[in-house]
Amino acid sequence: MGKVSVIIPVFNTTEFLKKSIGSLIEQTYKNIEIILIDDASSVACSNSLEELSKQDKRIKLHHFAANMGVAAARNFGIEKATGEFLYFMDSDDYLPKQTIEILINHIKEFNIIRGQTRKVYFSSALAVILDGLYQVKIYGDKKYTLIKNESVLNSLFRADFVRDNQLTFDEDVRLYSDLTFMVPAFMVAGQIPYVKEAVYFKRKRNDAINNPSLSQQDTEVKIKSYMRVYNSLKKQAISFLDESETEEEAEDIQKALDYLDRHFLNFYRKTIVSYFLDETRIMPLFNELAESFQLIDSKELNKYSWVLKNEAKPILVNNLKKYIRVSKRHHELRQLRNGLKKKRKFYIYIYKKFFLKRKADEKLVFFESFLGKNYSDSPKYIYEYMLKNNPEYKFVWSFNEKKDIPGNATQVIRFSLRYFYYLAKSKYWVSNSRLPRYLDKPAGNIYLQTWHGTPLKHLVFDMDDVHSADPNYKQHFYDQSRRWDYLSSPNQYSSEIFKRAFKYDGKMLEFGYPRNDILYKRDTEKEIRALKEKMGLPLDKKVILYAPTWRDDEFYGRGKYKFTLQMNLDQMKKELGDEYVIILRMHYFIASVLDITEYEQFAYDFSSYDDIAELYLVSDMLITDYSSVFFDYANLKRPILFFMYDLEKYRDTLRGFYIDVENEVPGPILRSTDEIVRSIKDIDGVQMSYRDKYRIFYERFCKWDDGDASKKTVEVVFENE
Repeated sequence: MGKVSVIIPVFNTTEFLKKSIGSLIEQTYKNIEIILIDDASSVACSNSLEELSKQDKRIKLHHFAANMGVAAARNFGIEKATGEFLYFMDSDDYLPKQTIEILINHIKEFNIIRGQTRKVYFSSALAVILDGLYQVKIYGDKKYTLIKNESVLNSLFRADFVRDNQLTFDEDVRLYSDLTFMVPAFMVAGQIPYVKEAVYFKRKRNDAINNPSLSQQDTEVKIKSYMRVYNSLKKQAISFLDESETEEEAEDIQKALDYLDRHFLNFYRKTIVSYFLDETRIMPLFNELAESFQLIDSKELNKYSWVLKNEAKPILVNNLKKYIRVSKRHHELRQLRNGLKKKRKFYIYIYKKFFLKRKADEKLVFFESFLGKNYSDSPKYIYEYMLKNNPEYKFVWSFNEKKDIPGNATQVIRFSLRYFYYLAKSKYWVSNSRLPRYLDKPAGNIYLQTWHGTPLKHLVFDMDDVHSADPNYKQHFYDQSRRWDYLSSPNQYSSEIFKRAFKYDGKMLEFGYPRNDILYKRDTEKEIRALKEKMGLPLDKKVILYAPTWRDDEFYGRGKYKFTLQMNLDQMKKELGDEYVIILRMHYFIASVLDITEYEQFAYDFSSYDDIAELYLVSDMLITDYSSVFFDYANLKRPILFFMYDLEKYRDTLRGFYIDVENEVPGPILRSTDEIVRSIKDIDGVQMSYRDKYRIFYERFCKWDDGDASKKTVEVVFENE
């Protein structure tokens, strides 16, 4: 079989190169050359390419002096290719080992063969390929469906076919240049086989802010590029149709014309219409849009809805003012139609259409803690301070169910109509987790984000791969955090991380956490006894608090995580039950329900208990893993044990840590129940051996807390406004 030239443009994709190029080196089909075109990348990226190019003699590295774009790099690669076949790849993607072999074995007499593209968010994915069970489908009349993703990727081309037909990528556009190569190729290719077992892993980057792919760039640029490509291809295809010599050739070109029109109209519906929700964006693009619509075949346009046809009329006659009126009316209808689909969507529609237009109450404060699950954390203590010291304010609390709380705050059920009404009416929002992304802020609103812990695990933009249930986590977080006016920080270490990991440049409240005020003001024998009585805990036994965090890769769905208890409660009860009881407190993201009925009078599930700070006070020691609870608990200077049975996986794969856990945490790292039991039986010795580490830890992470964080926060956010 012939040589395959794999052409890869590279521009600042340092972190992906090893995986991408490594997947080519490991291909089972060995007769390949790897043509890397460094499109004037950073020094770091260029150096990485130099090092990688030394690993395999089949790699040919070329450097551009100036950034020329993907299209120019691919055209250059075609010129340099010496193979009988051409294969294009992006430098952040990767392949299973057999992909090129499967394509080369099935191209036979055809000029092009396509494989399957799978979008992935991680640096590792799996494709199960069963030898001999390949399903090859030949596309003729419907071949244009094979380029529905506008991509040249995972297509194998005969090099002579490409050169004989002078196929190139349009270098004048930064986006959608693949179409300028693929559509002309398909017009002259005849039939095209597709084999789904030839898999290509297309990385969908999870950081569209720091490191966007081409497809994640500015929408206006995308629209302009797309219209230019459509106009060029449509005119080219029309000229080909005029010059066609056979009926069969004309039919093939007509299919290309129909495909281009359908593709353009779908792009208009999904991208341009959404972009034009802000009507100020219409005028700069309108003339180009009108030019594109002039090229659409009326028969194809008539297949679409009356809404689209109604919008097309003023575009076709280049009537900007009328189009703006029609577009505005249609957007209102779309929003209403969308709002009528579900109750919450209807409430969001009412919120945006009506509630936000009302004047906000300057003395109304809206509180929420942990997505409405609890009356707890910093919002609770800010509220209770204001109850006593700021009687001129009125308060609203958002809960999933009604709570018994002090004061006369209005309570609203989260996502009810009253919830949206009071969000719009409140001058102030106070929350310790992100409020929904679709909540536009009222004019003049002040949003205090108290956050919910000193970070141990890498956060947001400090994370590489995102293993959570929300692959768009970084983009969504960025959008939501742009609304924060103030952010609470518990220590200097956190301030530095928050600024970087959240991309936050707003006002930082560096007073410690209001939620920790209780640890200084109520740490008395009398208060602790009263809390134990309220909780139903025995007064004659010591209390162990076990508070683990969630695992990003173990979930039922978005925001609902699994947790399997690795601690042997039978052994714990047998060896410690005479002196201790244990409180289990799961993270609020964890949806798993613990069944501990057989451990009655020893194990207590307090996962639904509102305020973990009160659990800190009643406990004599803490067992945790990677939860930020130990930073807060350290304010009490009581023993902390770290049950990190999956340390390597959590540190190296899921999140990564900001501190050197094995050397800096103020307690022993334990891997088994045996180790936990031994440490508890010798807790005085453990505490003594970690005395110096604890002192250093306390100075670094706890010294801002002094019991007055709520007071200081209110003075800045409310009294200074």
